[in-house]
Amino acid sequence: MSAKPGKEEEKVVCSNRQAHFNYFIEDTLEAGIVLQGTEVKSLRDGRANLKDSYAHIKDNEVYLLNCHISPYEFGNIQNHDPLRTRKLLLHRSQIKKLIGLTAQKGLTLVPLKIYFSGGRAKIALGIAKGKKLYDKRESLKEKEDARYMARALKNSYR
Repeated sequence: MSAKPGKEEEKVVCSNRQAHFNYFIEDTLEAGIVLQGTEVKSLRDGRANLKDSYAHIKDNEVYLLNCHISPYEFGNIQNHDPLRTRKLLLHRSQIKKLIGLTAQKGLTLVPLKIYFSGGRAKIALGIAKGKKLYDKRESLKEKEDARYMARALKNSYR
């Protein structure tokens, strides 16, 4: 069965699983990424890592730093640098909004996932506030409680 005409399928390349544990995600937005040819091929193979990456605003432009996209194994001498700084494509109004939000104390831009939507590589950015240690412990406790309740429900149906 094919997808609905108005909906585009998105293929997630990689996601930052630690982001929701380390940060409170207040808002998300979608941005395009400026990539070289071998980076696109490497992303289609699913060879990327967002673990320690973050976004930074410089000269009214947004850049993605420390995002590791492995070199394409069938590439030639013009392969890309895996940790190079990549420019993110956003509307000017979105950038101004981000400048205002990141100027506030404690807010930062964290990449959540890289995916393909309509054949183009996109990145989901989260406007995030860092968690303290006690917040992380609370998140772990909630996760453990949810697991316990799911296990209890599963056993009650038997």
